[in-house]
Amino acid sequence: MTAPPAPGTGAAAKAAVLVEALPYIHRWQDRVVVVKYGGNALAGAVADHDALASFASDIVLLRSVGIRPVVVHGGGPQIGALLGRLGIGTEFVRGLRVTDAATLDVVRMVLLGQVNPDLVAAMNVHGPLAVGLSGADSRLLTTRTVDPDLGFVGEVAAVNTSVLEQLLAQRLVPVVATIGADEGGQAHNINADTAAGAIAAALGAEKLIYLTDVEGLRRDVADPSSVLSSVAARELEELVRSGAVTAGMVPKVEACLHALRGGVRQAHILDGRVEHALLLEVFTDEGVGTMITA
Repeated sequence: MTAPPAPGTGAAAKAAVLVEALPYIHRWQDRVVVVKYGGNALAGAVADHDALASFASDIVLLRSVGIRPVVVHGGGPQIGALLGRLGIGTEFVRGLRVTDAATLDVVRMVLLGQVNPDLVAAMNVHGPLAVGLSGADSRLLTTRTVDPDLGFVGEVAAVNTSVLEQLLAQRLVPVVATIGADEGGQAHNINADTAAGAIAAALGAEKLIYLTDVEGLRRDVADPSSVLSSVAARELEELVRSGAVTAGMVPKVEACLHALRGGVRQAHILDGRVEHALLLEVFTDEGVGTMITA
């Protein structure tokens, strides 16, 4: 008689994972989860079909168990690479790309012509599930100019969730490229972290998840061992004031705080380079990265 598999190996390990996931599946069913897939996490993924396919399958799995995911994406490294090939210089001010007319054309080409279609196609391998959008579609993201010195860089003035709600009601997955337009129709480049936070707050999402290229939020930016597994919003505000949160993490943290103030229950900053980091965070007891609570 063949002995049963030892716990923690083979089939038994897979069964244990499914049992652990079950209460989370029940908990998050029918809840909106906004996932911001960062340009830095995406940089490897677009070049690596397997990594992109892995992320797409994670999103499809969320949708298949009754969760309602919305994907918001950037594309900073891809934009920078094309600007470099075209000989167009890049300047950043306070973490925002200075965007003149030529740069805006490149941003639109990359986000709407490369990154968004790649993500949508990877998800639709599993069926007709994903729909690509820009913030300018159906006036999803109405913008206003952040600072004239930054050029065509916009901040979110209003979110029209109607098109997202219609897609979610049909159990489709919206994939949003962060190009918006102001009241006069002028296109703007929007920081994707900020856009994801605004969309999550407007939808009343249960979770806002950032997939990026760091292992989480550090108490000491220079100390990799100081990653916080969880932090309350009030403590996070203190870290911002103390200068512990720097550079590209600032828009993410500010967007998390905005979303939490807007009613989102939890925000997460995860390392998108870890395979299935999204599933580990949503469906396991330990999770990965940093969870931020109100």
